[in-house]
Amino acid sequence: MSVLKNDRYLKALLRESVDYTPVWMMRQAGRYLPEYKATRAQAGDFMSLCRNADLACEVTLQPLRRYDLDAAILFSDILTIPDAMGLGLSFGAGEGPKFARPIECKSAVENLPIPDPEEELQYVMNAVRTIRGELKGEVPLIGFSGSPWTLATYMVEGGSSKTFGKIKKMMYSDSKTLHLLLDKLADSITLYLNAQIKAGAQAVMIFDTWGGVLGHREYLDFSLQYMHKIVDGLIRENDGRRVPVTLFTKGGALWLEAIANTGCDAIGLDWTVNLADAKARVGHKVALQGNMDPSVLYASSERIEQEVQSILADFGTGSGHVFNLGHGIHQDVPENAPKVFVNAVHHYSRIYHK
Repeated sequence: MSVLKNDRYLKALLRESVDYTPVWMMRQAGRYLPEYKATRAQAGDFMSLCRNADLACEVTLQPLRRYDLDAAILFSDILTIPDAMGLGLSFGAGEGPKFARPIECKSAVENLPIPDPEEELQYVMNAVRTIRGELKGEVPLIGFSGSPWTLATYMVEGGSSKTFGKIKKMMYSDSKTLHLLLDKLADSITLYLNAQIKAGAQAVMIFDTWGGVLGHREYLDFSLQYMHKIVDGLIRENDGRRVPVTLFTKGGALWLEAIANTGCDAIGLDWTVNLADAKARVGHKVALQGNMDPSVLYASSERIEQEVQSILADFGTGSGHVFNLGHGIHQDVPENAPKVFVNAVHHYSRIYHK
């Protein structure tokens, strides 16, 4: 593997000194760029794009050609594991994901296989290896997975949901079945992320997109407990370098201290959290990632720069901050807005790292 030329992202996650705050964007690989849309059209459909290592690599690299980002993130989907378990994943035109065989009972959970990452999910590992080779050490590569709870919501609901009625019904009326599912998912995700690390991912992130819909105790029992189990099982050093892990729960501000106690290296924050408050609560234990509202990218260049400066001032001096959006970039942002955003982070953050 090539020597890493820009390791600011990895250093910041480990709260080591950097000369400016590193920045990348959630969902940066795809959707909002015209070249992505052309590549997806070439692939035929979304999952065909994910399964083609060369095209997944191309989509991963496209944003890096436009913007001075400090990390690349694997182009894939959080639902690869449920798909490999045989639930029949599909994406309809203009629709979200759908499963042909959602989980409805304990026997369905018991019959779920734990996928072999180098068999049923080999296409993901092939993409990781291809991307690492093409990056040539310019920036680190981030691997990722959905959290057990978030994957379970799709598997039980059969797709996207606004009320989460089916999985919450299972949680309150048949908690043993849900815990069995979450435990099996945690084992599967641990294998999956470790395989990504062995294939070349230099950091990993767990996306708990729907953890924030849970009650206080339920979040600890049905989401965080299983992310903690994954963190405990991850490879934390590879190729002579620490492999940082970031946990991101959308709507997770209530539980920052508990998340920090899992042993993760960093916590992702959405835009509802004040960065100064988060730093005061857990910044002595973990790095923080975030947390600009993605909708700011609809604003003028001056307004984007103003928001960047405000968030940098909230965090203040020192390392331990990776600048990011508080969730994924929107599909219809102006093409130049991410450039303004990234350049502003690099320019205005230097005064905090002298």
